[in-house]
Amino acid sequence: MHSPLKVGSPFTIRVFALGVLLCLLISVADPYATAYLQGSMMALDFSTEAALFLLFLVSGANILLRALRPGLEFRREELAVIYAMMVTACALPTMGLMLYILPGITALGYYTTPENGWQDLIHPHVKPWMVVEDPQAIKYFYEGLPRGMGIPWGAWVQPLCAWAVFVLALYLVMICASVIIRRQWMDNERLIYPLAQIPLALIRQDRQLVPPFFRSPLMWAGLALALLVASLNGLNHYFPSVPRLALTSTLPVLRNTVNLPIVLSFTVMGFSYFVNLDIALGLWFFALLALLEQGVFNILGIQSTEIVSIYGTPESPYLEHQGTGAMLVFVAVGLWTARGHLRAVWQKVWQGTGVDDEGEMLSYRMAVGGLVGGLLVMGGWLWLSGIPLLWLGIFLAVAMGIFFGLTRIVVEGGVAAARSPMIASTFLVSGVGAPLLGPAGLVALAYTYIWHGDVRTFVMASCANSLKVAEGLGQVRPLFWALALAILVTLVGSGATILYLSYTYGGINLHGWFFDAGPQVPFSFIANKMQNLPPVQWDGWGFRLVGGAVMASLMYLRYHFLWWPFNPLGFAICTVSFIVGRMWFSIFVAWLLKLTILKYGGPGLHRSVRPFFMGLILGQFCAEGIWLIIDLFTGSTGNYIGW
Repeated sequence: MHSPLKVGSPFTIRVFALGVLLCLLISVADPYATAYLQGSMMALDFSTEAALFLLFLVSGANILLRALRPGLEFRREELAVIYAMMVTACALPTMGLMLYILPGITALGYYTTPENGWQDLIHPHVKPWMVVEDPQAIKYFYEGLPRGMGIPWGAWVQPLCAWAVFVLALYLVMICASVIIRRQWMDNERLIYPLAQIPLALIRQDRQLVPPFFRSPLMWAGLALALLVASLNGLNHYFPSVPRLALTSTLPVLRNTVNLPIVLSFTVMGFSYFVNLDIALGLWFFALLALLEQGVFNILGIQSTEIVSIYGTPESPYLEHQGTGAMLVFVAVGLWTARGHLRAVWQKVWQGTGVDDEGEMLSYRMAVGGLVGGLLVMGGWLWLSGIPLLWLGIFLAVAMGIFFGLTRIVVEGGVAAARSPMIASTFLVSGVGAPLLGPAGLVALAYTYIWHGDVRTFVMASCANSLKVAEGLGQVRPLFWALALAILVTLVGSGATILYLSYTYGGINLHGWFFDAGPQVPFSFIANKMQNLPPVQWDGWGFRLVGGAVMASLMYLRYHFLWWPFNPLGFAICTVSFIVGRMWFSIFVAWLLKLTILKYGGPGLHRSVRPFFMGLILGQFCAEGIWLIIDLFTGSTGNYIGW
């Protein structure tokens, strides 16, 4: 029944089968819930709600299996592999890729009008192999097929195959980078990986029938609290007489020039409890500092006329540039800190001596080869799409630096939802000027939004957390093929699901952001640049230098003075208004609670109440999953609970 690859191996036929089945479920259910039901998005952010919700259900079912058929239950190591596959799958079906790529390669053909002028500005510079060209296939994708007509699969074969080359190279680079940096983060720096704490607790087993996690009364108390609050909001959708608990408010500050959002999120509060106090302090402090800076700018009339992308801080381009400088310095210092480990990896690759890589998912030679090969494929693909060779290296370096920096922030800071202050395409357009990029380069940059625009979840962050959960598996080389299988299954499953929904119901009748506003964003941005041809934004470079200098100073203080209370991690993302609005208050509450517990109860009390905060997170995710199931059977749409 187990058909193991080796005795005691967690990589069994049944593990792969269940992992594939659950990845397929995520690939179908999440696009359906997001695009059609327009309910809670369970694969929206780094928190990967769908994976945790399903792991909770699988772990509960595993108790029954252990009771009814002892010896056939899934072991801890097997559950770790299944979770790794699911958390990787969560990075793909909606926000991570598929709900951007399918509308993204058809939007130009559908939304071009005489008023926007895209026909003359953009169309001549689009490479035909990148997009769907059949006008009928595009029209019916947004408006639905006539009765009796089949889905025009043939129109999608060429562009999707072309994009598959780039996407698979990108994911190979992300996985290889995660393997190369794993030992530095996990063993040398001993980062906490807050998002991995719940799955680690869920899969933990002992000799008793019920695992420790499920025996904790505090966990059930936290779960019940979050589930009750979220379920009231779910009931309100069906029965308006049931009160809706909106744990949000705003406070006008600084002469009413900015609003201070106050949002209490059980999810953010739960994850933030597991991070170090200096990190939590830095996250909420620098978020408020950025809000203060914006207020001062508003009062003094310090404003930029530059039009930047909505993915970042569009209301304040100066803060966006400042945050970008901080992010790039944060990444550079992180790589410099890891130079000893990276040198050892290089020695292993070229000389075969030094650091042992037997415990890695890939050998260092394979990881470095995959990283270099993947980057070369990505570079060649982007060059063929129209990005000038002169600027290609800068674009790729910034894009991959952002992925790397956000992954570090996720695994160290437990930030369940984050976004870069600026994306790489905006950095390039602003940094070198539109004239030097040329029309073809600008249009090619518009299509990069598909995979690096709304970077709220991606494979590198999922892979990093997967490696933490899989720690202690022993021989982990087959894990690479498990993750690769999860990626392939999810790409195919979610792509087929989205095409079915679009051609059945019409994309314009589905989620408005993914099928209407979102796909037009990059073309509107690029069309503006093509019409106005803005030169290099030197004031933007000035604020980047300021942000980089402040980040360098903060990191120097952290590494040289033990008394320094602020971790600079928060400064790298503090200028993103999304973080200020959705997260700062919940992080502050968690920081204050943890500080009080440690001061008056010590480490013992701190450890004993951890299950309560895990319960808060799971309660929210369970509520989202349960109400989506209810909405599925009732056919109700728009029941968004959120987190």
